[in-house]
Amino acid sequence: MLPRLYVSGGTCRMPSSPSRERLSVVIGGHVDHGKSTLVGRLLADSNALPEGKLEQVRALCERTGRPFEYAFLLDALKDERSQGITIDTARVFFTAPRRDYLLLDAPGHVEFVRNLVTGAARADAALLVIDAQEGVRDNSRRHGYLIGLLGIRQLAVVINKLDLVEYSEACFHELAGEYTRFLAGIGLTPRQVIPASAREGVNLIGPSDRIPWYHGPTVLDALDGFAPNRPPAEAPFRMPVQDVYKFTGDGDDRRIVAGSIESGTLRRGDELVFYPSGKRARVRTLEAYPGPAPELLAAGAAAGFTLEEQLYLTRGELATRAGEPRPAVSTRLRVGLFWLGARPLITGRDYLLKLGTARVPVRVESIQRSLDAASLTTRSPADNVLRHEIAECVLELGRPLASDTVALSPGTARFVIVDEQEIAGGGLVHEALADPRLPVREKVLLRNYKWETSFIPAELRSERYRQQPTLVLITGPRETDRKHLAKALEARLFEAGHVVYYIGMANVLYGVDADLAREAANRAEHLRRLAEVANLLLDAGVILVVSAAELEHDDLELIRTAAPPDRVLTVWLSGSGAEGTQNVDLTLEAGAPLDQQLERLRALLVARGALRDVS
Repeated sequence: MLPRLYVSGGTCRMPSSPSRERLSVVIGGHVDHGKSTLVGRLLADSNALPEGKLEQVRALCERTGRPFEYAFLLDALKDERSQGITIDTARVFFTAPRRDYLLLDAPGHVEFVRNLVTGAARADAALLVIDAQEGVRDNSRRHGYLIGLLGIRQLAVVINKLDLVEYSEACFHELAGEYTRFLAGIGLTPRQVIPASAREGVNLIGPSDRIPWYHGPTVLDALDGFAPNRPPAEAPFRMPVQDVYKFTGDGDDRRIVAGSIESGTLRRGDELVFYPSGKRARVRTLEAYPGPAPELLAAGAAAGFTLEEQLYLTRGELATRAGEPRPAVSTRLRVGLFWLGARPLITGRDYLLKLGTARVPVRVESIQRSLDAASLTTRSPADNVLRHEIAECVLELGRPLASDTVALSPGTARFVIVDEQEIAGGGLVHEALADPRLPVREKVLLRNYKWETSFIPAELRSERYRQQPTLVLITGPRETDRKHLAKALEARLFEAGHVVYYIGMANVLYGVDADLAREAANRAEHLRRLAEVANLLLDAGVILVVSAAELEHDDLELIRTAAPPDRVLTVWLSGSGAEGTQNVDLTLEAGAPLDQQLERLRALLVARGALRDVS
């Protein structure tokens, strides 16, 4: 029985067959090595093309004065036909006797490597195509590295265009040995190395007498030999939070948590834990529009649900199910990445990392190894990563991020890096590394998991108080009068009708911290307890103003770890010649008029949404 393929407008569509197993295979290799021709010939040899499709493509080639290519069955864009290259990743649904396939024909040109990554991101297996006449080229190696980097371990190699070398057995074995040794050097072992001629249809779906010296599998046999990855629905539940929608009309008080489910399933009554915050709640209802609420939501679904407890959740949180393997939460990641940016990736420069719906500032802490996949030149350690290089790095994040390894949940292990508004690289999380604030974070996760919520949601408190709960940290050199400014801000906000409270460090040191000696070794614990007190008052809807001397960058990050980071504003009151600490939201001159300082503080609170602008 021949396989069946369904094509429409240059890509193929498979009829619904929910009971059949499906496997995704990306097809990679150097430009012009015959990837698209291989897939196109499969379409033609199966006699499953729509009536007149083959003739239509042949007629187009005649009108444009170009020789017919089976690749044109996939390359639907005019630019692709005129240049003879595949620009985007063509998706071909391919129905064979054993199972259904999704074939992803990836671009081979170096300028479109990122399209290969897009196509391979969710593939179960890979076919790597080598031109028998040209041999192993730059992108042959580069695609091999990328496929390994993306976590694909099932692959076969096709030595194509054997007709150009008169079906030479010696040529086949020489190239098979060369490329197999290369793959072994990067930890990959192909299941098979297959001789073929895609243009002539040799050894694609049946054996051929043109290669009597070969008795191994065909390309279709190799596809049938791959095993599908674990279905996403059977993996642990992961849903990056896209947004929280609040309804107020007609008595509708629902707060719907929305996002796309990466893996696992969700039912009403499931207990969820959100990371990195560690907050937990049970699912009250599953939501859908239009139509009735579903009984079950599974991987791939656009999901919406409400919770029994009212939680303050933000975009970028990762919803997981209690009792299943939890993601790692850290500000340091060991990653494998590929770089496509015009500017090199360097240590010390600020970038943006996107993983799921999270957007986190990131810097490269160290580049442990950088490799040019084409020349195989390795630099270890390195101070930069050049375009089209692959690297192993340690990243330092601006705030904690929840992530997985690809073995547990591929969708929450893959990330991209943005450099000046352009996606310049991407890769996989290999490991979450310990960071200095891990002990504090573990305490916070336990606190949030055990947190008892009240019947009053945060939105009602904000509406009643006409404010958003905010911690205003006023710090600076010891000679500056931070306390006076903090108390003046409290008085000004109180006069305006806001719920506000002032805390000085002495209030904490001789109260909550009375059991701790005032020693440098206890500084982190003093700050953690201050942040815990702040967290309680923020949960009550209060604007809290705190004065403290000379808080440094690490001090502020510790406070942001224990208190909601998006509710913390930092103000540096500078002395004569004193410079502010890093990452503050506002710097004020100590000698400036008090009214001017207070107005700038009020403007900051308005800009950050803590106060409504009534001026």
